[in-house]
Amino acid sequence: MQKQTGKTGGSGGGTPAKRGRPFGSTTGSGAASAAAAAAVGDPGAPAALVGPSLQVLSALSDQNNKRIVLALQSGLKSEILWALNALTVLSFKEKDDFRRDTTPLAKVPGLLDALLQVIDEWRDIAMPKDHTKPPKVRTLGANTTLSGFGQENMEKVYSETATTSNDQSKTEDSSVPKKRSASFWFDEDGLFNNDDEGRAERQQCAIAASNIIRNLSFMPENETIMVQHRHCLETVFQCLEDQNREDDELITNMLETLVNLAPVLDLRIFSSSKPSFIKMTEKDAVHAIMGMLSSSVKPWHCAAAELIGRLIINPDNESFLLPAIPQIYKRLVDLLSVPAYDAQAAAVSALYNVAEVNMDCRLKLASERWAVDRLLKIVKTPHPVPEVCRKTSMILESLVSEPQNRMHLLVHENTFAEILTTEGKYSDTFARILYELTARPSNKGTSGQAIWGNIN
Repeated sequence: MQKQTGKTGGSGGGTPAKRGRPFGSTTGSGAASAAAAAAVGDPGAPAALVGPSLQVLSALSDQNNKRIVLALQSGLKSEILWALNALTVLSFKEKDDFRRDTTPLAKVPGLLDALLQVIDEWRDIAMPKDHTKPPKVRTLGANTTLSGFGQENMEKVYSETATTSNDQSKTEDSSVPKKRSASFWFDEDGLFNNDDEGRAERQQCAIAASNIIRNLSFMPENETIMVQHRHCLETVFQCLEDQNREDDELITNMLETLVNLAPVLDLRIFSSSKPSFIKMTEKDAVHAIMGMLSSSVKPWHCAAAELIGRLIINPDNESFLLPAIPQIYKRLVDLLSVPAYDAQAAAVSALYNVAEVNMDCRLKLASERWAVDRLLKIVKTPHPVPEVCRKTSMILESLVSEPQNRMHLLVHENTFAEILTTEGKYSDTFARILYELTARPSNKGTSGQAIWGNIN
């Protein structure tokens, strides 16, 4: 099967288009192009549109490539911010941007690892301590009277008395001693712990790095590199697993990265011989996708539905997704009843591909409660995007092609006939559906049962 769909029901063949930029980012095409040109240091850009922007050369030399990677790995705030800002400008490109240059990962060795390091450093301090490594046991100097680590005073309480000052602006509370238990000095992060400002800065850096990874996934020349990078995929799926504890923007960037890479993504990489940084299996990856599909956040479950539809067209991924097909169908059918048109389009896009996988999938979809009713409702309403209605009718045609499903569809014979006479665009499809249900010689007995059932 070579069918592939987009979020709102794209074309039925070929490699799917990438997910679009955020709504409103492409408005004002002339100003956007000029501003982008000014941002990359184009001397031909109008001076009135330059404004406060980041001056970055569009063509990076080998020396600048190494500098960006070293800046991300340095751990210095100023260097990391410079590298992230430069990569953000270089990786972003409007649809109507006249720049023809791109920044493929192949030109910058080690760039993807350096970006992942920024995200991993944030996740190391963001996760609760009961989810991280256990505390280290201090054994140095345990048999001595004075160890130098304060073990002889474990039961005491250390106090830090603030020095008094003649400054009248300070309150009297400044002289109150602050008490800390002795275990504070044995805490792994106690002595050099980050304050709230430092944590916020690290979080923003991680979000910026995830946005760069998302932008790079739009470039076709980066697909092969990213889907073969096990650490990248492990980090992406682990962020999806932690949707209740991670930043929303970080999760959104990671999810859209997966949707872009889904047509060429092979889940078997988690069982390959490539070095693993995070213990992630194919089952864990599918579980993370199912968690996003069941989310109440509309952009997340819409993107997860689109991701499933793109993943299952790869025969190597079928064996990992098929065990979750009953849960997938139940959730996708629920999305068909959501008033939001984009949720319905995402569900139809996924069902269109999943229904074409094998006979067992078509049988389970037809037996799913309210599935046929809600598919027919999308055609009858109709959905504002004609492509969604066309794919819905083709899903019904694929269901009726299985003899075991005809009993589930015969009760809707009158509805099929009504759509046949009222909707001219899909009359051919529903004519074939009615022929499969009633016109074949082997269906004479079941046709009478359908008429009797419709009368009741």
